[in-house]
Amino acid sequence: MCIFRRIHSILSVFLVAGVLQYATSFYLPGLAPVSFCEKNTEKENEVPDCKSTIEVFVNRLDSVESVLPYEYTAFDLCSNDEEKRPSENLGQVLFGERIEPSPYKFEFKKKEECKHVCTKEYDTNRAGDKTLLEFLKKGMLLNYQHHWIVDNMPVTWCYDVEDGQKFCNPGFPIGCYVTESGRPKDACVVNSEFNERDTFYIFNHVDITIYYHVVVENEAAGSRLVAAKMEPKSYKHKDGPDCTGAPMDLSNKFSGELKVMYTYSVQFLEDQNIRWASRWDYILESMPHTNIQWFSIMNSLVIVLFLSGMVAMIMLRTLHKDIARYNQIDSVEDAQEEFGWKLVHGDVFRPPRKGMLLSVFLGSGTQILIMTFVTLFFACLGFLSPANRGALMTCAVVLWVLLGTPAGFVAARFYKSFGGEKWKTNVLLTAFLCPGVVFADFFVMNLILWGEGSSAAMPFGTLVAILALWFCISVPLTFLGAYFGFKKSAIEHPVRTNQIPRQIPEQSFYTKPFPGIIMGGILPFGCIFIQLFFILNSIWSHQMYYMFGFLFLVFIILVITCSEATILLCYFHLCAEDYHWQWRSFLTSGFTAIYFSVYAVHYFFSKLQISGLASTILYFGYTMIMALIFFLFTGTIGFFACFWFVTKIYSVVKVD
Repeated sequence: MCIFRRIHSILSVFLVAGVLQYATSFYLPGLAPVSFCEKNTEKENEVPDCKSTIEVFVNRLDSVESVLPYEYTAFDLCSNDEEKRPSENLGQVLFGERIEPSPYKFEFKKKEECKHVCTKEYDTNRAGDKTLLEFLKKGMLLNYQHHWIVDNMPVTWCYDVEDGQKFCNPGFPIGCYVTESGRPKDACVVNSEFNERDTFYIFNHVDITIYYHVVVENEAAGSRLVAAKMEPKSYKHKDGPDCTGAPMDLSNKFSGELKVMYTYSVQFLEDQNIRWASRWDYILESMPHTNIQWFSIMNSLVIVLFLSGMVAMIMLRTLHKDIARYNQIDSVEDAQEEFGWKLVHGDVFRPPRKGMLLSVFLGSGTQILIMTFVTLFFACLGFLSPANRGALMTCAVVLWVLLGTPAGFVAARFYKSFGGEKWKTNVLLTAFLCPGVVFADFFVMNLILWGEGSSAAMPFGTLVAILALWFCISVPLTFLGAYFGFKKSAIEHPVRTNQIPRQIPEQSFYTKPFPGIIMGGILPFGCIFIQLFFILNSIWSHQMYYMFGFLFLVFIILVITCSEATILLCYFHLCAEDYHWQWRSFLTSGFTAIYFSVYAVHYFFSKLQISGLASTILYFGYTMIMALIFFLFTGTIGFFACFWFVTKIYSVVKVD
């Protein structure tokens, strides 16, 4: 894979995002509708861009019982090696998506019945065939799912669930398994004929229904696809395609020769009620969490806003009284009788211990904070919707690379204000410490994926391309930001720092560092708890996440909550004459990442059905990356909030 071609595809997301297509209506870049017409008709001649052949693309196969996705060809299914696979962006590669052309091709409005696709033959006496058959059994046992794509929309399997609702799954299983005790697992419950003990049933036939509506634009008629639904079935074809026989069973103890014939049936139905722009709605609205999510999110927002209002009111009223009282002091004797946060004004801006590490964390956290804000903003505008595959991750990575300058500037600025002089070490750590830890973890996870033959394993060329982006773009931008940060004069504090540190009195339990840090992370975690559940579901249970508007709102509330909770605890510590607020403010809100890690462990054991050592290691390895990013993100918010608060109160109060 050409490195420069990969870099070009990564950066192209911004070029695409800046292009507006002028037509009778506005569509997101790269997601314009495609018109279809019947083959060999006059309509096709009237519409230049009207297609007659509908291509089906296949994506990776995944399972809720395993973290390891596999390419479509890994299970020896019907493949199309003649056509070239479509290009993938960085986000798709990072998520392990492998979109390939398939031999399933339909002619628009042409009905097909039990159409033969391919036949796979196995002989258990041959080692290669036996290995392929065992891997196919493993896929059915772990409930691996197909993911087909028609006209850039998923082919869904819709079935009834509890309470009379219908769930549309953007995937369907390879097959299913009936245990030795006769209990059908997973999709085997849909057919009463699946009743043989210790037997696999292969879904080797699909009934596909494609819905379309007719549109007329510029006096030219064409049709647009608005839905693609299917139903998997199992048939034991004999001499030729026969979709009326018994199911295609495969005993777990089978030996000998086996033929598996794959077929399909397709029909087209007109539906003028579904608009092309809203053709994904029936998938998103059918998800089982949709109904409960509205109430849960609104309930969470009300609680968080109420708590944030109380914290703000307490802070404003308390500080107002303190500032008014301190400003009324006229004599030195009155000042000596005072106590609280004013007495530590000569030490509050004393450089913290390990100021180098804190400044590096602040630089990396600033980079992540800006990246998250801009990414969610674009997602709210619809540019990073599920229809635009891989765009979310691509946008996040490209933004992170381009935001090296703010990271270097913030790290250098605060390190200089802390009195640091090792500027070379500071800029190198900012450029390599946190990104290096993330990359090392990611590389180890990639080695495991390589060893397991998973499609999520990044190709070597892509790894080199990512390193090129890091070293050739992010690192120079970080150096540039650090240059401007060190060139500027040090941050001017409103009060002078005493030469001799003030002795800190004995602290009560709740003002000691560790209890305060533990308490500080509870409120921010409570604000993201509900959204965190659905985000983890989208990552590990392969559910679509699309409510970016709510996520952006929760992001804003998280920033406010982290800021207010950290400021409140910082005020209590200063009143207790403890002036070590820098690291404490960072760790107070950053401790939310510890709660996130604990919840991720609980989610793994209570919600997931993941089995296997490799999948377990991958889950916790990727969780460590997310926890580190979240730690830097929330910790930076808390520090900036406290820095503003401390600077503000000591600048408006008479302290000399």
